[in-house]
Amino acid sequence: MNLLPKSSKEFGSVDYWEKFFQQRGKKAFEWYGTYLELCGVLHKYIKPREKVLVIGCGNSELSEQLYDVGYRDIVNIDISEVVIKQMKECNATRRPQMSFLKMDMTQMEFPDASFQVVLDKGTLDAVLTDEEEKTLQQVDRMLAEVGRVLQVGGRYLCISLAQAHILKKAVGHFSREGWMVRVHQVANSQDQVLEAEPQFSLPVFAFIMTKFRPVPGSALQIFELCAQEQGKPVRLESAERLAEAVRERQQYAWLCSQLRRKAKLGSVSLDLCDGDTGEPRYTLHVVDSPTVKPSRDNHFAIFIIPQGRETEWLFGMDEGRKQLAASAGFRRLITVALHRGQQYESMDHIQTELSARVMELAPAGMPAQQQVPFLSVGGDIGVRTVQHQDCSALSGNYVIEDVQGDDKRYFRRLIFLSNRNVVQSEARLLKDVSYKAQKKRKKDRKKQRPADVEDLPAAPGQSIDKSYLCCEHHKAMIAGLALLRNPELLLEIPLALLVVGLGGGSLPLFVHDHFPKSCIDAVEIDPSMLEVATQWFGFSQSDRMKVHIADGLDYIASLAGGGEARPCYDVIMFDVDSKDPTLGMSCPPPAFVEQSFLQNVKSILTPEGVFILNLVCRDLGLKDSVLAGLKAVFPLLYVRRIEGEVNEILFCQLHPEQKLTTPELLETAQALEQTLRKPGRGWDDTYVLSDMLKTVKIV
Repeated sequence: MNLLPKSSKEFGSVDYWEKFFQQRGKKAFEWYGTYLELCGVLHKYIKPREKVLVIGCGNSELSEQLYDVGYRDIVNIDISEVVIKQMKECNATRRPQMSFLKMDMTQMEFPDASFQVVLDKGTLDAVLTDEEEKTLQQVDRMLAEVGRVLQVGGRYLCISLAQAHILKKAVGHFSREGWMVRVHQVANSQDQVLEAEPQFSLPVFAFIMTKFRPVPGSALQIFELCAQEQGKPVRLESAERLAEAVRERQQYAWLCSQLRRKAKLGSVSLDLCDGDTGEPRYTLHVVDSPTVKPSRDNHFAIFIIPQGRETEWLFGMDEGRKQLAASAGFRRLITVALHRGQQYESMDHIQTELSARVMELAPAGMPAQQQVPFLSVGGDIGVRTVQHQDCSALSGNYVIEDVQGDDKRYFRRLIFLSNRNVVQSEARLLKDVSYKAQKKRKKDRKKQRPADVEDLPAAPGQSIDKSYLCCEHHKAMIAGLALLRNPELLLEIPLALLVVGLGGGSLPLFVHDHFPKSCIDAVEIDPSMLEVATQWFGFSQSDRMKVHIADGLDYIASLAGGGEARPCYDVIMFDVDSKDPTLGMSCPPPAFVEQSFLQNVKSILTPEGVFILNLVCRDLGLKDSVLAGLKAVFPLLYVRRIEGEVNEILFCQLHPEQKLTTPELLETAQALEQTLRKPGRGWDDTYVLSDMLKTVKIV
């Protein structure tokens, strides 16, 4: 039996509802949930002794169940004479104080201020089927009548799916009247699949519009959102922001329903926000492993990423997370990243916070009462100390933070918040500094919370381990110096380098400290980065190292245009990121690999020099084009892929006869390394140059 209309416009038709209730008979029809599903929000906003008007009551059992738990002063109205007759017959004996009246809610016969609550379960949604003028006029009459029959301080409690046009109309109408507007998400409604032929799945909301006494000349408007039954309402600045917040919760509910239905959604991520501040607190990634064979205990698990480790390939990239999920052996794994700027007490506290929410993302077929394991690395939440945060006119918001690695050593990082999962620059802190931080943490072990700002020194100039390169792509770029002639003599002969892209300064600083005859020009477009490098990463200029605040494109073009007087460099390094996230290549910006600009680079490179470029390009077609363009200018081109990262280091030279076989390349790298390892040079023993070049390929 099809009881639903052919068109949603029929919801506003008297004839439709008469036919509907004749066909359905006495079987209750519950829009948007039963009493048990709605009682939490109803009891919160309706007191037992208040006089309640239920508009569009239909044959729902909601009024009967409210009556049975003590709400005796209830008046029900509906436009259908059939349903009013049915409800009178059902309740005359058992609920004598409750009345049912046939009445049009747009022309109610009650005196002004007759009720303290007007309850509407789906009626506004049924009437407001479109935004045509006739429909909007009917809704205006309905809402005006609701306002007329309510007392000052009374509440219009409307249960709705809060579709955009309905929310806009209801909020707009009552806020203009000076009423307080609150939208309350019905608790756990995202778990309910609301079924009425055909099926649909949306969260249920309650609009609570509280009537205030008009204040002449007052423009005060109050908008609030309450996401849980017992949660604290959050005050929002505008109707638009309220609508956006509701839409976010609808999208979340839709996502949960799709995940339950095994929909193929690709990469799924979402933020869970602090209920009081609205700030992101957790970032979740949902990773399914279709190849994992189902068993009793491998349906679902949660993986908490320790603070500071969310940038690692295994946790920060889609491919890494897929590998993590496959190795964990669960059909669905949710990785959870902890946000900087938020306080976390302990792993147990995080599990308590997340337990209810993550269960909404469980896969279909998971047994009821199944215990879901929480996994992590090392069993703690990690240490992250934000030392400094600021905003650059060119790079946007950024933070300097100290984090503890899996070897218990501490590292300082520069993070651009526009791309918060990418470490822009990194340096290791000296061991004695790490020891102080660990000692302080032992004293605070009972508190089980991350180290405070005081745990690590605020003035970092002396705290940086300048002998250690953290970034794998920097190690590979340094190894590229082995392509120069007589690399074992590089410490004894002058070496001219141009480095475009300063960041924290670790790359030019490493060359400066380990190659005593080197002279380095570093070019950085953002003056804020020079301040960051100097203050937080131990960088300093000298007579052998100068920083030029300029656009690298303009600086090199100016050098290339200098004629015979132009300088020539033995090594040119590009480690410069793009500020445009929409491009398929994030490093370098496309203008740095255009043919005309590459010709400028060629003109300032010595004949036997090497041009080294950090390439980060996810667009395979674009990458092939870049490689072809480079090869057209630099016939000898080597590529070294950084394992576990998107980075590829390109080594470019002018003359094919300079080509070295892999054994020759490893031999020159070992010769250079032996020189650098001599006592007193401060070389890091874990850094093996030849290892950086074993996988180099010639294009």
